[in-house]
Amino acid sequence: MLDDVAADRSTRRAETRPRTWSGGGDEPTLIDVFTAIHHVQLAMPAGREDEARAFFVGALGMGEVAKPPVLAARGGAWFRGGGVELHLGVEEPFAPARKAHPGLVVDDIEEAARRVGQDVEWDTDFPGFRRFYAHDPFGNRLEFLQPLRRCGEPATG
Repeated sequence: MLDDVAADRSTRRAETRPRTWSGGGDEPTLIDVFTAIHHVQLAMPAGREDEARAFFVGALGMGEVAKPPVLAARGGAWFRGGGVELHLGVEEPFAPARKAHPGLVVDDIEEAARRVGQDVEWDTDFPGFRRFYAHDPFGNRLEFLQPLRRCGEPATG
């Protein structure tokens, strides 16, 4: 039965997609089937969910997403807002991500810096964007970016 389902999906895909795959072969590569990133996971120490809520909901304005009961028992918290979903999962021993980070695109970089509620590290090394780095309550690095112009707008100057 599963073979029938897979064959049906393959047939439908062939009917709706051109047979030009990024890898140049007759089969799709993963790049041909990705559609989006569902969420980004960050680590957090056990028992500090209230601090996560204070930052991600209170400061950044995201909403908390109810975790399925089997996952809620593990601790952590999930947040969503503005097309972004962040999952904070308990990791022991905990070590914050100092280099790896989500890059969060915002419409108002100054307001984002104000809402973060901490000294931020401004960075001018990424052409086409204003950006800064900050940290969540656990020391995980977060990047906030604002495009200098909207996609499709002509460059000025």
